[in-house]
Amino acid sequence: MTTTASPETEHPPGEPTEVEAAAARARKEQIGRYVAMILLPFLMVGMMITGYLAAMHAPSPNNMPIAVAGPIQQADQFAAALEASDPSAVDVRVVSSEDEARQLLLGREVSGVVSLPATGGDTATVYTASAAGAAQVSTVTGLVAPQVLEQGLNVTVEDLAPLPAHDTAGLAAMFMATALMLAGYMPLSITLSNSPELLRFRRVVPLLAGWSALIAALVWLVTGPILGAVEGHTAAVLGISWLAVFSVGSVQLFLTRIFGPMAVLVGMLFIMVLGVPASNMGMSVYTLPSIYATLHGFLPTAATGEALRSVLYFGGDGLGSHLIVLALGAALALLATLGVDALKRRRSPDGGAPEVSMASLTAGPRPTSNKVRYATLAFFPFAMVVLMLSVMLGAMYQPAPRDMPVAVVAASSEQAEQAVVGLEQNLGGLFDLRAVDSVDEARQLVQDRTVVAAYVLPSADSPTATLITSQAAGMSQQQAVAAVFTQVAQGQQVPLTTQDLAPLADSDSSGTVSMYIAMGWIMSGFMIIVVASSAAPTVMKLRTLLPVLAGWSVFMSAVIWTIAGPVVGAIDGHFWQLFGTGIVAIFCTALFTTVFARLLGLLAVIPAVAILMFLGVPASGGAMSVYMEPEIFRVLHGILPMPAAVESVRSILYFGADTVGSHLITFVIWGVVSLLCVMVIDKVRSARAEDLPPEHADLPHAQLSAV
Repeated sequence: MTTTASPETEHPPGEPTEVEAAAARARKEQIGRYVAMILLPFLMVGMMITGYLAAMHAPSPNNMPIAVAGPIQQADQFAAALEASDPSAVDVRVVSSEDEARQLLLGREVSGVVSLPATGGDTATVYTASAAGAAQVSTVTGLVAPQVLEQGLNVTVEDLAPLPAHDTAGLAAMFMATALMLAGYMPLSITLSNSPELLRFRRVVPLLAGWSALIAALVWLVTGPILGAVEGHTAAVLGISWLAVFSVGSVQLFLTRIFGPMAVLVGMLFIMVLGVPASNMGMSVYTLPSIYATLHGFLPTAATGEALRSVLYFGGDGLGSHLIVLALGAALALLATLGVDALKRRRSPDGGAPEVSMASLTAGPRPTSNKVRYATLAFFPFAMVVLMLSVMLGAMYQPAPRDMPVAVVAASSEQAEQAVVGLEQNLGGLFDLRAVDSVDEARQLVQDRTVVAAYVLPSADSPTATLITSQAAGMSQQQAVAAVFTQVAQGQQVPLTTQDLAPLADSDSSGTVSMYIAMGWIMSGFMIIVVASSAAPTVMKLRTLLPVLAGWSVFMSAVIWTIAGPVVGAIDGHFWQLFGTGIVAIFCTALFTTVFARLLGLLAVIPAVAILMFLGVPASGGAMSVYMEPEIFRVLHGILPMPAAVESVRSILYFGADTVGSHLITFVIWGVVSLLCVMVIDKVRSARAEDLPPEHADLPHAQLSAV
């Protein structure tokens, strides 16, 4: 009788069996997933917050190009004096004529123009272009006006390219460009993990072309016919939008060939972390570190934003160079992808398609229908673009004071009330004016942010009107109040002085530090859940998740303080207050995201980002006062986590942490309610699992609802 040896008896001694080798591979994979669960959100949040804070926490003029025209000797003297006042701030060009200088400004080759008068004249004209960047107008004026006055000349300011009435903040091009970048780089890495068969070159290029056309039509539809932020220019907007998405998608396709799913980090670095500051859309690149002026010349975010700005505001002047950047990027990326594919085929002719590492984008099992899977795949970035444009652009593209609370102070209550009646007739709905008969009471109202400002009328003791404001409570609202009440004082023919109860620190001169620290907390909370639910689903069991979130919250709160403080220098001190508040904010935000992750899987990103960021940022007052947005955001300001985070940081940095307690209560309510929801969902699913037949007993927890 012949005996057949078993695999165990044939196995060479000292080497692992197939079972042992498989177990070792499984352990390595599990460790890799745990590492990815921590590393990916850490890198995403760390890159974003470091990049934004480093670039934009304290913008100041940096080689800002200024043209000077006028009599040659006078122009040379003025240029020398302007450069000597701050050599690193300006790059002065003396030109032969005012017409030439004006053309340089309209061509966006310079940021401002000083036209000096002919001999015997006494008034110089400063030309600006709001459509080339509303933020740089005040910077240019602040640079050149003092020098003009020192020459003994009067100053007039003329805007050669004012923003249109339907886009008074000039934000349409910025949000359109950001949405197009999102649509270009986001889908590729997700597709690689979920449906890699779509990324074969011959298949992905026509798909990318069709996707680009869909997004271009969506961007035009939302910004034009729906919101009215863009009027006309249909063909140009559609063409630029298509090229932008196709170009970024082509580059991201190449990056996925090199970096795999990690390409999303590389795309985020160049498109968002570096690209947004370098775009020249929100802040002038000439007020940021010099590297951003260089990056402005070739990054796609800048090329897309400037191409749209050129069409929307400057009649297409300068459009060609930006289109060349996008077209050249697409062509080089596609050629490089073909080269990488050819090299891989040569090295491994029988190499198969990449493995599916993300079976389903939902909380259920992988769809059996390809059509359903592909539709879900497209819906994810499509919904993100819709939400960004409709909510964020819709909130901020036409800022104007709406019932902004301002106290009016007079010697008596009767005088204050009479003044309120008179001002309301002239200011019609811009401000919610409140009569106050005590300067001390008005100062307290401004200090605790009950009102935005206080206007103190002249009296027998003080013939000067006074405007009491708080810059740290919101720069945009302070500027709006100052502009209006300066005109009010002029109409009353009284001088006006301004008192700022809480000026911003030099390291936070734009007032954005609070928003970026808060953004770091919120992003840390939802990113850990989004990544963990895909990379390490075993961690998502509540008993395991809670201690993991506690440790993560402590870690990331310390990281964000370290970035804002020692690394960037945007804040000084306040460690324990910011550290403790950050822990609560991150932990509660993560619990909130867990509710959607239980129900929707990776698609939890859509509602989580919609509530936490797309609604939260406008409602926070961090970028723009809620009193300059639609009224709904004033309501959301007292409810959502993002406003609670922004106001907590502001309170800690500038107001002695006076309101932190109430904002912590907001976070705790969100966290407790979210935890209860997660417990209910888990209990329902556990009960359902008990009723399942034995063959389903080992299904992952997140898939039980789909059985």
